[in-house]
Amino acid sequence: MASLTSEVHSILQATHPRDTEFHQAVNEIVEDIAGFYEETPAYVRWNVIERLIEPDRILRFRVCWEDDDGQIHVNRGWRVQQNHMLGSYKGGLRFDPGVSESVLKFLAFEQCFKNALTGLPMGGAKGGSDFNPKGRSEREVMRFCQAFMQELYRHIGPDMDVPAGDINVGPREIGFLYGHYVKLTNRWEGVLTGKSPNFGGSCGRIEATGYGVVYFLERMLDTHNRTLQDTPLIISGAGNVALYAAEKAIEQGAKVLTLSDSGGTLLFRDGLTESGLNGLKKLKQEDGRPLAESSSGEFHNGQKPWQVTEASVFLPCAIQNEVDGEAMDTLLKKGLIALCEGANMPLTADAQERLIASDALYGPGKAANAGGVAVSGLERSQNAIMQSWTSAEVDHQLKSIMADIHDRCIEHVSRDSAGNYPYSKGANLYGFRRLADAMVAFGIH
Repeated sequence: MASLTSEVHSILQATHPRDTEFHQAVNEIVEDIAGFYEETPAYVRWNVIERLIEPDRILRFRVCWEDDDGQIHVNRGWRVQQNHMLGSYKGGLRFDPGVSESVLKFLAFEQCFKNALTGLPMGGAKGGSDFNPKGRSEREVMRFCQAFMQELYRHIGPDMDVPAGDINVGPREIGFLYGHYVKLTNRWEGVLTGKSPNFGGSCGRIEATGYGVVYFLERMLDTHNRTLQDTPLIISGAGNVALYAAEKAIEQGAKVLTLSDSGGTLLFRDGLTESGLNGLKKLKQEDGRPLAESSSGEFHNGQKPWQVTEASVFLPCAIQNEVDGEAMDTLLKKGLIALCEGANMPLTADAQERLIASDALYGPGKAANAGGVAVSGLERSQNAIMQSWTSAEVDHQLKSIMADIHDRCIEHVSRDSAGNYPYSKGANLYGFRRLADAMVAFGIH
């Protein structure tokens, strides 16, 4: 009998041959669950692994829209509905030129495990378009969102699929999407999350992913008799996740040394201050300008955070595969003790292997950055009962959910020789067991 890893390799080559990001996400999980899978006859008998790999459906559609000069443009849109054994599909939409079917499949697959870790009734999905909103007017973005929803609305619903925001899809875009959904269906219902609290959104949703990363980090450090107080910390990225991770880390006493964007890294030698952070929020969130134009810190053109300073903790909050094996070696040599992923799959496979082999703690994205989807789940609950909770209530629940996610990550694993919990393996095992047990219970589905 072939090993599970070789069997999965054959499946991926036969059915998804060119989807490298998807291969990376699947292989990482299979390596961790292979022994457990092969020792559980029901999983083998019901062919759980192949059913889990293959998406329930992939929706691909053309999006035609008109710019301010009357020119017609054509983009591609997708929704990958991966698995809904644990609940209706849930996952974000991203608008970015780098969006592809492979990227969305990897994100949807990861989303299934992330949502399983929250304990909330949510399946996994992901979607978006190769549309680039940067440099476009507000009216152009609105027209694109309306054209995108013109097709997507047929495939979503509060008990079917509930998209959220992601890269370049914030409250403004969600508002345009939701407004057109209501116009098309004549129904006000919780079909999108990430809405403004003014019309059914949850307080604290914008902050949730970044705050959740820090809550998970604190719990992880505390479990290993360490603290965030006065700890030098570097962050990559300058979007919502990075900015609000920085905000919460400063609040909890850490010394935040960097933020970064595609142009380079902004270094704060004495630590980022609250007033400095407020200025950066305006620069990035309101004005959409690069970090190079900031008056805070020292800007290092073309450099990454780990190239300009050393730190004990790293929160990669930018994009997938930004940290390769060489970068990981640099981080470890500079004294890294913990890494928590704010982005999805920010480490290459090589970088992840080197981190896991080290004595540093590793909080994988499917656990550490689950705060966003957790609060999206809370938004669904608020919509269902027609209530709105305060920021304090939502934050209290978020902190509790992140603590529960942490504890689920160590439920099925033991400490290694260095005394550390293997969080990545624990997260994969917990999420897989929930999904696999549901698939066996459902029968052929």
